Amino acid sequence: MCSVLRCACSKTWSGHPQVTRHRLDGVLDLPPLARFGGLVATGLLDVTSDPAALDSTGFWAVCADFEGRLTCARFRNVQEEAVRAPEPGRWRGPAAGDWTSSLDRTAYTAGVRRIREHIAAGEVYQANLCRVLSAPIAPDADVDALTALLARGNPAPYAGTIRLPGHGVEIATASPELFLRRTGAAVESGPIKGTGRTEADLLTKDYAENVMIVDLVRNDIGRVCATGTVTVPDLCVVEKHPGLVHLVSTVHGELRADVGWPELLAASFPPGSVTGAPKSSALRIIEALETAPRGPYCGGIGWVDADRRTAELAVGIRTFWIDRPAGLLRFGTGAGITWGSDPEGEWRETELKAARLLAVASGEYEESGRTLT
Repeated sequence: MCSVLRCACSKTWSGHPQVTRHRLDGVLDLPPLARFGGLVATGLLDVTSDPAALDSTGFWAVCADFEGRLTCARFRNVQEEAVRAPEPGRWRGPAAGDWTSSLDRTAYTAGVRRIREHIAAGEVYQANLCRVLSAPIAPDADVDALTALLARGNPAPYAGTIRLPGHGVEIATASPELFLRRTGAAVESGPIKGTGRTEADLLTKDYAENVMIVDLVRNDIGRVCATGTVTVPDLCVVEKHPGLVHLVSTVHGELRADVGWPELLAASFPPGSVTGAPKSSALRIIEALETAPRGPYCGGIGWVDADRRTAELAVGIRTFWIDRPAGLLRFGTGAGITWGSDPEGEWRETELKAARLLAVASGEYEESGRTLT
């Protein structure tokens, strides 16, 4: 596992590289765009892997894969535009039975037990164990059409879409989790740990897990914030989301004057809530147990307005992405493992997190007695 800074920061950003648009065999020539909330960005100008570009000028859509690949796309036009209502037949998703998992139930529960052994040995306090689900996708599939379904079937505070077919980035996220929000020098993160169908389902283990990750995020942000400015305004607040509840905390800090995006990403990436504590040990365990790369799942997805010095990046959970070379739609799901984890319970948590989203993507989620497609 490499950090986004180690993968991208050593590269030189040329400022205005020529943008090429590729037509992939059998794939619609879809124009690049990005959607975040009520904003849509069009007119692609630049694409770079250098995080220093985010300190320059313009509006950037950002996708940082969990493994370290960084894509920053600058757009010319940004305007308010609500996500359109789903158009019948525009999205042709996989059938519900077409999904396969990188880790089946047996392998996943065995992984949970292995992490508990690492915890017993004092190597780690918590580690996030994930699996990637995949299903065949039509060659003309448009991720923006999936966005319309997600906005109706699973609305989320950090929903976003990045469509860059010529650069291998086609993502639709319904993320409920804030990775980084910037307003000038102020930076904020909203780690989620603890999931249940209702508040009554939350366990003592969930609260302990949240506190562990809050401490990790405090340390991450504290590396680049002014001394004494890192605070926790909210701890273990119950938030309701479609089909489930989460425990959410807030960590706030004030960045030092010498800190830009390269330093902030180097300090905080990958997000602590989807790695574990200590982060370095958790990453080694994840690499040994997981059998598929996470890609944009568990990475960072969002926007940076360099002119206004504002930004909002989500943790890439509840996220779909199209893998064109493989002809697959992918989706990740996982759970945080602690000493108090029950292997079967953690498997059920991954199922709970995925169920509604997969139903939406497969056109089988019903709203008021009718399907969304």
